[in-house]
Amino acid sequence: MSVRGLVNRFGTQLVHENLDLDILKGEVLGIIGGSGAGKSVLMRSILGLQPYQAGRVWWFGQEMATLADAARRQLERRVGVMFQDGALFSSLTVLENVMVPLKEHSKLDEHFITDLARLKIALVGLPPDAADKFPETLSGGMRKRAGLARALALDPEILFFDEPTSGLDPIGAAAFDELIATLHQALHLTVILITHDLDSVYRICERVAVLADHHVVAIDAPAKVQEVDQPWIRECFKGPRGRMAYTQAQTLEAAG
Repeated sequence: MSVRGLVNRFGTQLVHENLDLDILKGEVLGIIGGSGAGKSVLMRSILGLQPYQAGRVWWFGQEMATLADAARRQLERRVGVMFQDGALFSSLTVLENVMVPLKEHSKLDEHFITDLARLKIALVGLPPDAADKFPETLSGGMRKRAGLARALALDPEILFFDEPTSGLDPIGAAAFDELIATLHQALHLTVILITHDLDSVYRICERVAVLADHHVVAIDAPAKVQEVDQPWIRECFKGPRGRMAYTQAQTLEAAG
């Protein structure tokens, strides 16, 4: 995926100005930035969920704005999205939620769709009995996993996560990071992580893009980005939480 010259504005508020970004095949890319930097707005713009004032977006070498509806739908099947807190349909069970994209985008019979949905639920580490539960009866971590199962329903090549560890305790957040890393390796996914969690950035991201001053001010391996002389980067990466996250990541790496 590539973005060139992206402009997003809400009234007089400028969010992005001539923003450029490349997402490389097979990588885990973190996108971070301060409150109001436009991380989620960028994700929605790339996905075509939100109109932008200027710029161009390419998926798999094709410019999305120029595609006919049928061609666009074919590309959209190759991309999955896990929104904050799972964004599940509250009136449907977990199994029914995961079955939704399979029913909409495939011609498989009901029994096969059901079996495939149960497989996706198991893939994200949920117990079998979670399939028949409604979202409101699940913990926050389980809802996120259910949302991930639905995002994986159509076997996407690219997977977007919007604040996947938000609201989780440290143990739950680390377990979810490990799940993302495992799926990335096992399924050969390209992963884009919209996050504020530096532990996740250091733990699983191969590159990190920093949004500040309306555009991407740095993009590189986390250890290199933290050395960039830019005010927000210094405050974020060199502050107490940033130093702690980096130290923990170094300790885990040394331990193998």
